[in-house]
Amino acid sequence: MSSKHFINDPSHLVSSALHSLTLTNPNVALDAPSKIIYLRPSHGAAQVSLISGGGSGHEPSFAGMVGPGMLSAAVAGTIFASPSAEQVRVGITSRVDTSKGVLVVVMNYTGDVLNFGMAVEKAKASGVEVEMVIVGDDVGVGKAKAGKVGRRGIAGTVLVLKIAGALAAQGRGLEEAAKVARLTSENIVSVGASLEHVHVPGRSVNAEEDDRLAREEVEIGMGIHNEPGSGRAKLDLPQLIDRMLAQLLDSKDKDRAFLNVNSNEVVLLVNNLGSVSVLEMGGITTEVVAQLGSKWGIHPVRVISGTFMTSLNGLGFSISLLNVVNTNIGGPGMIELLDASAEVTGWSAPIRKETWEAKTTATRTESTKENQEVKASGLTMDRDLVKTRLTTALERVIAAEPEITRYDTVVGDGDCGIGLKRGAESISKYISQHPLTGDALLDLSSIIPIVESSMDGTSGALYAIFLNALANSLRSLSPGTVTPNIWAKALRQSCDALSKYTPARPGDRTLVDALYPFVDTLEKTGNVRKAAEAARTAADETKGMKASLGRSVYVGGKGFEQVPDPGAVGLACFFEGLAGVGAEEGWEKI
Repeated sequence: MSSKHFINDPSHLVSSALHSLTLTNPNVALDAPSKIIYLRPSHGAAQVSLISGGGSGHEPSFAGMVGPGMLSAAVAGTIFASPSAEQVRVGITSRVDTSKGVLVVVMNYTGDVLNFGMAVEKAKASGVEVEMVIVGDDVGVGKAKAGKVGRRGIAGTVLVLKIAGALAAQGRGLEEAAKVARLTSENIVSVGASLEHVHVPGRSVNAEEDDRLAREEVEIGMGIHNEPGSGRAKLDLPQLIDRMLAQLLDSKDKDRAFLNVNSNEVVLLVNNLGSVSVLEMGGITTEVVAQLGSKWGIHPVRVISGTFMTSLNGLGFSISLLNVVNTNIGGPGMIELLDASAEVTGWSAPIRKETWEAKTTATRTESTKENQEVKASGLTMDRDLVKTRLTTALERVIAAEPEITRYDTVVGDGDCGIGLKRGAESISKYISQHPLTGDALLDLSSIIPIVESSMDGTSGALYAIFLNALANSLRSLSPGTVTPNIWAKALRQSCDALSKYTPARPGDRTLVDALYPFVDTLEKTGNVRKAAEAARTAADETKGMKASLGRSVYVGGKGFEQVPDPGAVGLACFFEGLAGVGAEEGWEKI
């Protein structure tokens, strides 16, 4: 693993890489604040818009696939973290043509599903016709271990984007495009392997060094965010390919028999994870094709080899197989759609001469802000007390960042504490500069955009969904002084709303383990201090609890036995700060 980079500032790295796409493809423009690459407006016929995206670090996916014949826009998060729901909402509602509907394709990672899902729901509420397709093609983690989470999305997603993009370019409607995208996704299996984990610019090297593979080892099934796969072994290339193809094709392996590849037509995609030489990729592709024919009787009708979805400079590759089936839409088939031209830098088609000579400078300049004025609710609070308690709670979260980061380094990808700290600092700065009004709905509504813009990843999506639901709950209440019992009622409705977007429940080792006990206790006692104590007890009890959701599911070892869930601890810290000392003597006024 090399920890040396030409650009060590991850924020600058992402922004400059996105800008580079506008230099290499005149078709696209950049919305820098929202980190969106989008197709410049044209005078062509309107068509279904196709949007995808995810964490940065997988280039050319997804921003490099924006252009005629493929994506209409791609939304980028920070490295290995999903973009926020607000970024995605901007992309859907104001950076693409919505007149024929919008198809959103996202890989199956919790943060991506939640953030893109919330944006889709917001867009639908504003009147935009949107369909969302979730792709999970990885067989590296079997059915038993994946559990509720399901299969991860990896390089096979690119084939879904290519086929759906070509269909949209031919003028097909949203219903057909979504149907074929889902059909394609259901007929893809993929698996990866790597000789080493990768180093993320700006992160400490020490923790990642501890998990290095031995010189002759390869990790089979490694994810695209450094997640472990099904195991490590000392294998030469033919043995490795044999093992990978067995995971993709062996119908006797019930834990991984996700797809019966029995079509007369199969498409092979061999994808470079970022650091395999072109020369070596050629040798890998040859070995894959040879074994497919000699051991499985499969002779691909298309062999696509190259760099499509990376893991930064990952020293590995992935194999994807598409089982070509009838699209049943009375028109083009999957192969024809794959062969259709796409004027993007991340696929094989070159940029046309006419496009360069046109030198178009057209951009979209619509406002990115939501045009929704929040009216006073008449739900009154002691604003000085609320500011004091809220400030204390935020300071407690900020102070806990090193501890939470240490926990997440053991059982996750190490960004939970930093994300919580970033959100807490942003809110703290906002309320220090903008006095609270004392109206519960107005004050909460002013904070929600801060959370949406400053917190990304899974936690950011969960908090944003919960707070939006809480605001909606407050709107339904009658004016008056807001007591702990009234807060409990609104919080319960928010929990119910959150449960529609995540299967997380107490016992799944997530922040919900701290949230539900807080709400339950507040309902029963009306006492914020006791509710906070219940949240802390529940957070501590996640130590030793095996994760059922989130990226921790894919992290092996016994780390879950050593530390509690970082998200639950972070929320418990917030509740403890909110309760404060002698909370019983103050909160009845709020």
